[in-house]
Amino acid sequence: MLTDIEIAQKAELKKIKEIAADLGVTDDELEPYGHYKAKITEECIQRLADKPDGKLILVTAINPTPAGEGKTTTSIGLAQGMYKLGKKAVLALREPSLGPVFGVKGGAAGGGYAQVVPMEDINLHFTGDMHAITAANNLLCALLDNHIQQGNTLNIDSRRVQIKRCLDMNDRALRNCIIGLGSKVDGVPREDHFCITVATEIMAILCLADDLKDLKRRLGKILVAYTYDGKPVYASDLDAVGAMTALLKTAINPNLVQTLENTPAIVHGGPFANIAHGCNSVRATKLALKLGDYAVTEAGFGSDLGAEKFFDIKCRFAGLKPSCTVLVATIRALKYNGGVPKTELASENLDALKKGIVNLKAHIENMHKYGVPVVVAINHFYTDTESEIQYIKDFCKDMGVTVAFSDVFLKGGEGGKELAQAVIDTIDKCEGCQTNFSPIYDEKLSIKEKLDKIAKEIYRADGVTYTSAAEKSIKEIEALGCDKIPVCVAKTQYSLSDDPQKLGKPEGFTVTIRDVKLSSGAGFVVAYAGDIMTMPGLPKVPAANNIDVDDLGNISGLF
Repeated sequence: MLTDIEIAQKAELKKIKEIAADLGVTDDELEPYGHYKAKITEECIQRLADKPDGKLILVTAINPTPAGEGKTTTSIGLAQGMYKLGKKAVLALREPSLGPVFGVKGGAAGGGYAQVVPMEDINLHFTGDMHAITAANNLLCALLDNHIQQGNTLNIDSRRVQIKRCLDMNDRALRNCIIGLGSKVDGVPREDHFCITVATEIMAILCLADDLKDLKRRLGKILVAYTYDGKPVYASDLDAVGAMTALLKTAINPNLVQTLENTPAIVHGGPFANIAHGCNSVRATKLALKLGDYAVTEAGFGSDLGAEKFFDIKCRFAGLKPSCTVLVATIRALKYNGGVPKTELASENLDALKKGIVNLKAHIENMHKYGVPVVVAINHFYTDTESEIQYIKDFCKDMGVTVAFSDVFLKGGEGGKELAQAVIDTIDKCEGCQTNFSPIYDEKLSIKEKLDKIAKEIYRADGVTYTSAAEKSIKEIEALGCDKIPVCVAKTQYSLSDDPQKLGKPEGFTVTIRDVKLSSGAGFVVAYAGDIMTMPGLPKVPAANNIDVDDLGNISGLF
């Protein structure tokens, strides 16, 4: 059997101008990056502004397990399946981060016969968006430290710097460090920290900005530090905004690529859903809605993270109205939630399936709370038995949701037709009655009230507890008058709770918020739950150890 990268390298790609032309995008509205990828210009976005929108489909999942769920693969296969049915679908996905590519998870371009290509480019440097975000973030940090070094006229308290430097790589050694050591000309010594690029506020800003003007406005509102007398210092106070915007001028434009079956895909922005808001850019999603009859997008990790933030943050800001939610699961993953070790998932085990399906049930119930119809997509494995398949079908029928099985990994679009038809039928059924979509909380509630709502309604917790550091941060944010905005919870992706060991549907727990940070440029408050970290580490044997390039420049080992 061919590996993902071997399948991708054998694909017959169309030139990106052909993909664009099929969408009605002209050559003048493209900025090509070679033959198979390009950025779509602001001129195109403006020209399409008055065109009616297609239907928006969100793909989310149960909590991820080592058994795998295949959310991105399913998203791609769903769009390919729609094309097989004669429907015009456009994908809107996130860009992969180099951290997972070289770490544990691997790339984020799909798998098998449901991939976006050119796979190597997308998983590596792509069009340079990640580098631009990294540069803009670190320029702001450099200007801040230079200001302190050169007299500190703003009276910045170096112990209360709020912004971290970043790197798009898993590097635990940089989580906590001391900078400015050496002689007097080497800077003012202070404690500093690094996060991964996708966790930065600038990544969130790029993904939520409407246009260049909005991007610039948001950049200026980044809270970088406090003064010795407790006053906030913003990026605009450091005269940093113009230069940062110059670095991001091209990065804000969405990237156009294609799937293995030449279905158009807009891949732009890449925040993680466990430590950021987990959705691709608003500009990419809105563009996909203008270019296709159906826009298929995804939100990271399980629905308790990515989907919650998609609905409560992205849709709220962008005025999006989703038509359908696709909830991805596998029988293997549900058995894992029922206590079966990864090594034994190939064997039939109805008892474990019945025990673990409570995780799927919780996610279905959660998604229904947003007033959007749900289709359950079971990513099919050859080890699934007829008894297990029938149990899933009966369970979903009892819950009143449509279930479809997907074989897109092995069969591409052909294997996604059943799911595609189920989604189309569900949307058509709701046509006229519309969806009753609404966020789960009012952003004008207090920070604690919003967190309590998410914890109880989505995580199924008994409540929320706060450390003294979190209590202090909340009071500071309230004093700035910046608390009446959405909240973005950073927590483990592996559980509905803040404890990664609690599988299935945990009960009798509280969520601990250890710190709270204002991302005023992005427009939300970040609450850190449990032990979640914003700079991941590499495993004992990183994926990077298996990646190589031959003498002809052919890459191997990517997945």
